[in-house]
Amino acid sequence: MYYIVTGAAGFIGSNLVKALNERGENNIIAVDHLENADKFKNLVDCEIADYLDKEDFLEKLQEGFFDGLVNAVLHQGACSDTMETDGRYVMDNNYQYTLELLNYCQNEEVPFLYASSAAVYGGGGKFKESRECEAPLNVYAYSKFLFDQIVRRRWQKRSAQIVGLRYFNVYGSREQHKGRMASVAYHLFNQYRTEGRVKLFEGCDGYANGEQLRDFVSIEDVVKVNMYFLDHPQKSGIFNLGTGQAQSFNDVAVAAINTLRIAESKSALDLTEMQQQGLISYIPFPEALRGKYQSYTQADIGALRSSGYTEMFLNVEQGVSRYTEQLLKAAG
Repeated sequence: MYYIVTGAAGFIGSNLVKALNERGENNIIAVDHLENADKFKNLVDCEIADYLDKEDFLEKLQEGFFDGLVNAVLHQGACSDTMETDGRYVMDNNYQYTLELLNYCQNEEVPFLYASSAAVYGGGGKFKESRECEAPLNVYAYSKFLFDQIVRRRWQKRSAQIVGLRYFNVYGSREQHKGRMASVAYHLFNQYRTEGRVKLFEGCDGYANGEQLRDFVSIEDVVKVNMYFLDHPQKSGIFNLGTGQAQSFNDVAVAAINTLRIAESKSALDLTEMQQQGLISYIPFPEALRGKYQSYTQADIGALRSSGYTEMFLNVEQGVSRYTEQLLKAAG
């Protein structure tokens, strides 16, 4: 029997493959599309049974090759670029492909865990898993929103577990291939190491410089939640996956810089001291992002808690510090 992980060479997918390995599960079909060939590095330390391109995999699935052989599908594959303007491409990758997998899993009574996104909420101030809170600002968000709607329409007739996880701002190991779409924590680490200082956006939407607020969630917690639902196949639903606590980009910068300073045997500083010393500066907010930017996100995790998940989440100070230490170790 196999676990199938799509987007397996990507950020979240590769971390899920590694987590399955740590549980003794090596019978894993890794599905991805290595147009960005460097993503293979995320799987070098992982054990898998086979790798399939996403189109070859879908063809084999439709031909019945995997019938009766699948424990669960963890679907992380998608076009994750929120600035992508080719709507047909996004909808084909994120909506239609996911729908094919859902249909298969329901027909075969296979648990299906898939990546949704906090982007479905748009610029609103409420982040609860209900229709009135959802207002996507771009086609990426719409593709995730539309699939969630399909799941809701089919809810009463489901034959196996369906779990949609609305990821908030995830950061952590194995994201280096993402380029400009990598987390702010990753970019700040590299900026400080290269220039000795970091840059954040100036204020927008009524927020001061660097004080826009996001729910930053560590990949460590994202993996734990996925494993929780794998262990509880009787639990289904669409759930926010964030910490439940918004923090500022300034908080992320302070955590990253202080971790690096301590590694250099320097004393920790507070935000004001970093600003005064020029360690944090601010650049104009990009015009291309105006009207398409979430200046505030904070997951309502009531539904997740009600499902029985009780683990505490890492805050920015804990998670970013741990991640920065990992990056520093990897950099030698």
